[in-house]
Amino acid sequence: MNPALLHLQFGKAHRWMRAHWKTPWLLVPVAAIAVILVSCSTVTRTAMAPPEIPGAHFVGSQTCAECHAEIARDFKTASHARLQVRGDTATDVGCESCHGAGSLHNQSGGAHNTILNPNKSPETCFRCHLEVRSRFNLPSHHPVLEGKVTCSDCHDPHKGSAIMGGGTAHTSEFDTCGRCHTAQRGPFVFEHEAVREGCTTCHQPHGTVNAKMLRERNANTCLKCHFQQQTQPGRIYIGARDHSSFLSRGTCWSAGCHEAVHGSQIGSSLRF
Repeated sequence: MNPALLHLQFGKAHRWMRAHWKTPWLLVPVAAIAVILVSCSTVTRTAMAPPEIPGAHFVGSQTCAECHAEIARDFKTASHARLQVRGDTATDVGCESCHGAGSLHNQSGGAHNTILNPNKSPETCFRCHLEVRSRFNLPSHHPVLEGKVTCSDCHDPHKGSAIMGGGTAHTSEFDTCGRCHTAQRGPFVFEHEAVREGCTTCHQPHGTVNAKMLRERNANTCLKCHFQQQTQPGRIYIGARDHSSFLSRGTCWSAGCHEAVHGSQIGSSLRF
């Protein structure tokens, strides 16, 4: 079913349900119709055309494997291995989906200016990852557009999960971030338990509107995990201590409080 038509019909069903909420028996068939509409829909993804290399034609991944044997061997395990298009040679195109048609590259013996290298420019990745491209325009982001960081510094497009530390990879997410953020890596005598869950528990690495690439603004980041009890109006207790006055001063890691938010060598409260 056309996704736009599905959205329109589901919206009509939702408005009809709201208008007739006082007759509960009518909700059952309408809810069933809505479920059927959703279950019959087909998820589709936009397939982007391979980058254009003027004067080049597709040669297929087998040709690439003649020189790049190790990459070709491991590529079958990569997340990107599922992204295949059909080239003008009527053969499956894997490498050329991202690097462009490879005939000139092959004929030149591997000249770098005859093929696209995503390490040099993130625009190759942005052809498919449009939502990531938009995040790098937000106020707090990794300096990818500035040319100081590349996508492949954090992602491996040729082997295993494209997200380093994802899936069944032995490398943890914290190891990936810790290669650059050494001060936050530790080890610490008193570690912040959230670090075990991964840096993206608190940070959105591609970009956010919040400082330090935090997923939530200010103390809301901490309050996602640190249980709060509101036993009195306007009072917030974390554990047994009233934190209402502290939270009004700023963030949890400011005002001389939990400054060692990633871990501490001194105290378990992460204050120093």
